Amino acid sequence: MGDGVLSETFPEIRDAVRRLCAKFPGEYWQQLDRERAYPTEFVTALTEAGFLSVLIPEEYGGSGLGLEAACAVLEEIHRSGSNGGACHAQMYTMGTLLKHGSEEQKRTYLPKIASGELRLQAFGVTEPGAGTDTTRISTFARREGDDYIVNGQKIWISRAEHSDLMVLLCRTTPRDECAKPSDGMSVLLVDMREAVGNGLTVRPVRTMLNHATTELFFDDLRVPASALIGEEGKGFRYILSGMNAERILIASECIGDGRFFIDRASAYAKDRNVFGRAIGENQGIQFPIARAYVQLSAAAEMVTKAARMFDAGEGAGTEANMAKMLSSEASWFAADMCIQTHGGFGFAEEYDVERKFRETRLYQVAPISTNLILSHVATHVLDLPKSF
Repeated sequence: MGDGVLSETFPEIRDAVRRLCAKFPGEYWQQLDRERAYPTEFVTALTEAGFLSVLIPEEYGGSGLGLEAACAVLEEIHRSGSNGGACHAQMYTMGTLLKHGSEEQKRTYLPKIASGELRLQAFGVTEPGAGTDTTRISTFARREGDDYIVNGQKIWISRAEHSDLMVLLCRTTPRDECAKPSDGMSVLLVDMREAVGNGLTVRPVRTMLNHATTELFFDDLRVPASALIGEEGKGFRYILSGMNAERILIASECIGDGRFFIDRASAYAKDRNVFGRAIGENQGIQFPIARAYVQLSAAAEMVTKAARMFDAGEGAGTEANMAKMLSSEASWFAADMCIQTHGGFGFAEEYDVERKFRETRLYQVAPISTNLILSHVATHVLDLPKSF
């Protein structure tokens, strides 16, 4: 597909990512999908190439680039037919440590994260009883001497089984004792290697796609007080910027997915002959592909705007939300279009379309649902009354 209005940023990075992903063709991902296995080789290759340390400053062993560069990496991973969900958290999760951790914490962990010696892939926020209402989390860390004693439960914590470290959000003051619901939460950097089996139980949750997600149970898990990031009670605001980065980065993955579907649909429509001619000659096939391209082009512009605002240190919360919503809806339209263009072959494993169709559907729900994005815009931009 000619990119046309979808102008290419960071061409050198994109080209390098394409060449790396070419070593991991559809058959690789199909096998992992069947076995619900983690793409260890792929993640290792990305790490060794330096793509997962794009946002880590050079003084800590990273590239010191901005979010827009990271978006280029993830977009190309997804356009190639690969899946960045196995490792994208390492890009945005470490931001909490980088922005709010002590110098000792940063020098202890960031160089090892950049080199791949340590993996920081797990982000422990969501709970069964709270969902997206983060202020109602109940996992509690009680200070006892030089340690915190953690009890509670988390759900939908991806990559916990493949991570050495986890950024954990928990309450250190009960909600009803706080001036504001968002007060009284703290962030701990948990060493998973020591925690599992010593107060932390990890239970895999099988889903419709291969996303390595889990449920976590904390039963008197002892975490050293030195693992506290920033100040106690201010954890909610620490993770907010990380959440904005997450939404922008995942929006870029959706753009990559959308390009994958448009690429595949366009190629198939030119090659597939029915009734004596290419199906791409029919407007009933052409127009949905063209519409998918138009929608994706608009969404891509919003992703770029959000990433540039984030890199400039501007408040990009609304733009991050809108970028995520627009790109996830554009990729989902493109996915449906691609299935329809392929007909029965769209459901065949060997074409990779059905796998990517399942993968991109996730982003209508996570990391934040479409309805909550609309609620944010309604109340924060349009000054409408809160509905909850």
